[in-house]
Amino acid sequence: MPGAVIKHHADIEHECGKCHVRSNRAAQPALCLDCHKPVAADVKSGQGYHGRLKDTTCRSCHTEHKGRNAKIVKLDTQHFDHDQTDFKLKGKHQAKLCSSCHRNGEPWRRAPAECVDCHRIDDKHKSGLGEKCGSCHTESTWKDARFDHDKTRFPLKLSHADAQCSDCHRDQRYTNTPRDCVGCHRKDDVHKGTYGSTCEKCHNESNWKRPTFRHDRDTHFPLLDKHRTVKCESCHRTPPFREKTPTRCVACHRSDDAHRSSLGDKCDKCHSAAGWKDARFNHDLDTHFPLKEKHAQAKCQSCHKDENLDKRRADKVRSPTPTQCVACHTKDDQDKGHQGKFGDKCESCHNERGFQYNRFDHDSATQFKLRSKHQSAKCTACHITPLYITKTETRCIACHEKEDQDKGHKGNLGAKCESCHDERGFKYGRFDHDSETQFKLQNKHQSVTCNACHRIPVSNSKTDTRCISCHEKEDQGKGHKGNFGTKCESCHDDRGFKYAKFDHDGETQFSLRDKHLTAKCNACHRTPLYSTTTDKRCVGCHAKDDVHFSSVGTDCERCHVAADDWRKIIKQDSNDKGKR
Repeated sequence: MPGAVIKHHADIEHECGKCHVRSNRAAQPALCLDCHKPVAADVKSGQGYHGRLKDTTCRSCHTEHKGRNAKIVKLDTQHFDHDQTDFKLKGKHQAKLCSSCHRNGEPWRRAPAECVDCHRIDDKHKSGLGEKCGSCHTESTWKDARFDHDKTRFPLKLSHADAQCSDCHRDQRYTNTPRDCVGCHRKDDVHKGTYGSTCEKCHNESNWKRPTFRHDRDTHFPLLDKHRTVKCESCHRTPPFREKTPTRCVACHRSDDAHRSSLGDKCDKCHSAAGWKDARFNHDLDTHFPLKEKHAQAKCQSCHKDENLDKRRADKVRSPTPTQCVACHTKDDQDKGHQGKFGDKCESCHNERGFQYNRFDHDSATQFKLRSKHQSAKCTACHITPLYITKTETRCIACHEKEDQDKGHKGNLGAKCESCHDERGFKYGRFDHDSETQFKLQNKHQSVTCNACHRIPVSNSKTDTRCISCHEKEDQGKGHKGNFGTKCESCHDDRGFKYAKFDHDGETQFSLRDKHLTAKCNACHRTPLYSTTTDKRCVGCHAKDDVHFSSVGTDCERCHVAADDWRKIIKQDSNDKGKR
């Protein structure tokens, strides 16, 4: 070892590797910086004296192994370039001795860099302006202050530019100086704090008496008409910048509300700032309920009633005015006799001209067209039950059951009245018996009443079309006594019972001749015609007239004919047996 190291390196004197790298002298500076951390930081950041050196080889300035008390920091104070440091020497600092700032025994790099470190005793402000003396003073002299107030958070404008520092910085205190107006001008506040502490909202540094505040420009509430002449405190009763001033009319004019809040609190819907008397509310444009006809003449309180006002105030609920007709016209519905049966959609039938005008088109709006007498009938005549609760019966019998009884039908002809009648009236029958049934009405059948044949309900059983079903009494009265069966049509037709159409010669094997033509049917047909065979022999009817007492047989026609009487005898011969 060439010699002892300085006392500060003595603890690593026997560890050569701490400072030397075998066969590599260029690696030595890095080892130095490993121990000398502050210098290493300057070199890395390019700051300080060591950070600005071009030659970073430590041994160029510092040598070792020259004894324990050797000085290895050799500084030429006469030629040292102080600009290479972080503190350039300017003004009076250039004439100062190094020892003025670099105290004996302290490393050169630890010299203080702030003004107050050396000049605290020279601070006439007694730290009232802080410790950044360079903000106002230079190295030349303390008396020349170059502080630019505009670079602070409070630039000096207008009247503030002429103010003395002591006017705001009292007691030489420059830190924490209030920047709000009231900090200096509280005694000038004629509002006595009512408008808060943001004086700059209305005033500027030019003049207190001329406020810069423009209500129309600077707020969302322009002052119009009468609002321009009122005093600020009329509306701003509480500090406006602490609590938001309400802009609703009712906030100031509740006592002026002649409607007692029944129309809500949006006064501006109807009124303007010009005055309460000039109402500009357009009900047609500003609501969903245009006023037409009689509604245009009605007073506001007719619909906007305040009967529930107290309740709404207590609940703080503003319920909308109902727009249904029935909400206002329930009494009219009762007076008209509807009694609520037609529901609450009054507009379906009526309009704003009045309840006497009915615009309901029954033909197009329903499946039941009104014709003839139905057109003049009252609604309640058919709509007996609530219209929208139960379905109105459209069958005729539903309304005209009493007429069915009075007309003598007694329900026998069923419930389909429309089959025979129409809306003109019950006296008009349109039923075509010939085309709609299998029983055509001819002659006397055309003039008989329906219930003469239809004695039991048509819908319950099929009407018997046999003649005997209706004319059994006539059959008895004519003396047939049922002996000729039930096929009356075999002999009679619709013209009447006196007209017989039976052709005895063509339809039977017994031709009627002479006196047989005038004989009554029951003279021969004494037993039921279709039950027993009628005896065609003469003796079958004339046994009591046989004077021969059957002694000559029963073939009466051999001697007698039915032309005149029995006394005329037919002469028999061998050649002409049929001659008299």
